[in-house]
Amino acid sequence: MRHGLHLIHGAGEPAKPSSNAPITVVIVEDHQTMRRGLRLLLAQEQDIEVVAEAGDLATALADVHRHRPRVLVLDLLLPDGSGLEAIAPLRNGQPDTQIVCLTMQDSPAFAKRALDAGAIGFVLKDTAELELGDAVRHAARDQRYMSSRMASILGASSAHRDRGRS
Repeated sequence: MRHGLHLIHGAGEPAKPSSNAPITVVIVEDHQTMRRGLRLLLAQEQDIEVVAEAGDLATALADVHRHRPRVLVLDLLLPDGSGLEAIAPLRNGQPDTQIVCLTMQDSPAFAKRALDAGAIGFVLKDTAELELGDAVRHAARDQRYMSSRMASILGASSAHRDRGRS
């Protein structure tokens, strides 16, 4: 338990998606309107299926355990705790679920902390409409994704399409 988070380790290995199976996603965002918008945005993508939504960490943990999604889209500021602090426990509890952070925080230090904690993607909310689908696809292939604006801030010209986790 860390900061009130209990993680339940799933029994057995989750099935890896076949090449034509949709990428399963759980969205964690505390603002209902934003959460619904993200669902609608991802619903337009033929290869992505949102299997659950959560507005807080407690529900997110239950949804990740129940659905075992390939990708978790995680807001980093939630009413019942820090999404940033939840990354490592989530990764430990469900190592086959990749985490894409979704935030308004355009601080390079914040992005580095999220990636160091175990996230594979970092998308700014104001670019989500253009980048979230690509970030989810990269995460599903175990490839790091950095929002293009954050990549330019960090001076990494191709960091938003970085192949692999460095």
